[in-house]
Parts: sequence; structure tokens; C-alpha cells
Amino acid sequence: MSVMSHVEELRKKHQSLSEAVEAAQRSPAVNDFEIAKMKKQKLHLKEEITRLSTH
Repeated sequence: MSVMSHVEELRKKHQSLSEAVEAAQRSPAVNDFEIAKMKKQKLHLKEEITRLSTH
């Protein structure tokens, strides 16, 4: 897998997590811990995308 295709996959995962976070924030059934966990995963993906894009 090339770096660019890997970055594109990470972007797709980031977008998917972003949508999941938005949906979770609208749902009273999801607790704050789960939302925080998703946000942390999203941040990790963004950092990885940035790291790979700058090299």
C-alpha cells in the first residue's frame, strides 16, 4: 500500500469517526466517556495523517 492510499484510508476513517461523534452527541444514550474515546481516536488519526503527509 502506498503512503498516499494509506493516508486516504485514514481520512475516510477520520470522517467516519467524525460523523459517529456528531451522532453520539445528539443521542442521550451515549455517555461522555464513549464520546471522549471516539474523539481521542479521531485526534490520533489526524496526527497520523499529518505525520504521513509531511514526509
